[in-house]
Amino acid sequence: MDEYGPGLPDSLVLEIFLHLPHKAVLSAGFTCRQWFAVSRDEFLWKELFYNYYCIPRTVPRHPAAVSWYREFKRLYDCIPCVEVQTLKEHHDQVLHLAFSHRGHRFSSCSKDCTVKLWDTERSDGTISLVHSTSMREFNWGYTQFSQFNADDTLLLVSGVYLGPHQSSSGEIAVISLENYTLLSRVRNKPYDVFGCWLNETHLISGNLHWIGNMTSCSVLWLNKAFQDIESENLNVVKRLFKIQNINASTIRTVMVAHCRRHDSPDLLLDYEAQDEERGEKRVSAHLPPFKPSGIQHVIHGRQSIAARERELETKVARMMGSRRTKAPDPNLVSPSAPGEGEDKTYLLFTTGSLTYSPHQIGIKRIMPDQMTTCGPVLGEERGTEEFFDSLDHVIDIHGHIIGMGLSPDHRYLYVNSRAWPVGCVISDPMSPPPIAEEIDLHVIDLKSLREERRSLRAHRAFTPNDECFFIFLDVSRDFVASGAEDKHGYIWDRHYNICLARLKHDDVVNSVAFSPADQELLLSASDDSTIKVWRSPRMVRLAEAPQRPPRAHKLLSSLLGRRSANLNGKP
Repeated sequence: MDEYGPGLPDSLVLEIFLHLPHKAVLSAGFTCRQWFAVSRDEFLWKELFYNYYCIPRTVPRHPAAVSWYREFKRLYDCIPCVEVQTLKEHHDQVLHLAFSHRGHRFSSCSKDCTVKLWDTERSDGTISLVHSTSMREFNWGYTQFSQFNADDTLLLVSGVYLGPHQSSSGEIAVISLENYTLLSRVRNKPYDVFGCWLNETHLISGNLHWIGNMTSCSVLWLNKAFQDIESENLNVVKRLFKIQNINASTIRTVMVAHCRRHDSPDLLLDYEAQDEERGEKRVSAHLPPFKPSGIQHVIHGRQSIAARERELETKVARMMGSRRTKAPDPNLVSPSAPGEGEDKTYLLFTTGSLTYSPHQIGIKRIMPDQMTTCGPVLGEERGTEEFFDSLDHVIDIHGHIIGMGLSPDHRYLYVNSRAWPVGCVISDPMSPPPIAEEIDLHVIDLKSLREERRSLRAHRAFTPNDECFFIFLDVSRDFVASGAEDKHGYIWDRHYNICLARLKHDDVVNSVAFSPADQELLLSASDDSTIKVWRSPRMVRLAEAPQRPPRAHKLLSSLLGRRSANLNGKP
């Protein structure tokens, strides 16, 4: 442009660029050196960033970001949103996906009652089936969840066991990944406890005992993965906790969080002030008095008696439980002080106190002496009056919890829930409130033990509260993803709290999973019986790029080397 006279001043070029979409800015930058320099201006890309992603100006740039231009490019180019492969080896709904810790394999569970293992390290970049195990011969109805142990040598598989008289409970199987042999099977009740690894060789399962019409006792067991009889003097199982449940609730969805010091958490958040304590008073709606007559009077009378009996049972259960529950130790679970160096292991699970719908996160600290099956089978001795263990901490979500996932560093717990109406009052534990179609994705800081102020929302679910099911989510260093009942998976940025991508399926998306080795690789599993593989536009572009020819100086060095060898008489 210089040959036609002086160009526009930088300030005017910048002003023009501010009114262009980012693609046009990048294209214009190749016009001349001046425009290229302006097209990389930090102020320009800061404005493009906030405007394009609709992020509030109060949200700062990610502390690890190098520049606004690169941060824009990261969110635009590094999201795994391009479908590159569809895996169709399952023959029914695919319910869950889990990566190995190395990222070289992943497992999938399905209503077809198989657990399949897949290889992600093929030279051509595609994913292939390695092994498939059917659990039908063990009387399973279907497989629903799997998890690799810490050193990727064992696979925990959870499923629904079909017992006599059409009863169903859960069972956990442990499979060796060296030769795919079945090492052990453990009963798991209810089946949506799922189970989890505590360490490389021990896993946690559940059991449930009803002690009243709406009162039960959940027992959490520690099991050795190898349950063969090694010695008459060695235990393969030990009771961890025994917890009373009221109002027909039960403990479900157990997971273990190893909470380190978090000096360098994987997510550096500059959150605004926390929400004020939710002090809104929940008042019931003013309804006209109900005047039954005839048969309605009899029905209403019976319902009232049943309600009074349930209320009485709950009161008695609370009273008996308070007298027979071990007193909580406030020092076991408490917000970590600045610079505190102690690592903590938490058992996290869903529970409830108002209705059978899981609406609370229960937290129980696991002490070092509880991480082995050595010692008494029934665990720590209790006093003669102590029947139950207390919860160390409870976080109420005020909605039906349908999914949980931990950040890679176990600092943050992400929770999918469908909210109850604001101000609702639960008068009948067997009739939980209606739930929202929108799914809220809550963020709980396990260091401060409280919910962060902002939650994510974009995905939806439609089943009613008595039919809704678990929708698995997953968290990487920068992103969080979840399935939904609206036939899409979703990806958000963890720092900016914005939805970045929708991943299309032909039916409900039940589970998503990021590769721990590469967050630009994501899997999604659906009721359409497929697993879809998603990669970022950047990775797709690199895979499609032709191989670069060797550089000229490398060719010259190679030729000179051969010539020198020939002159020296070497073959």
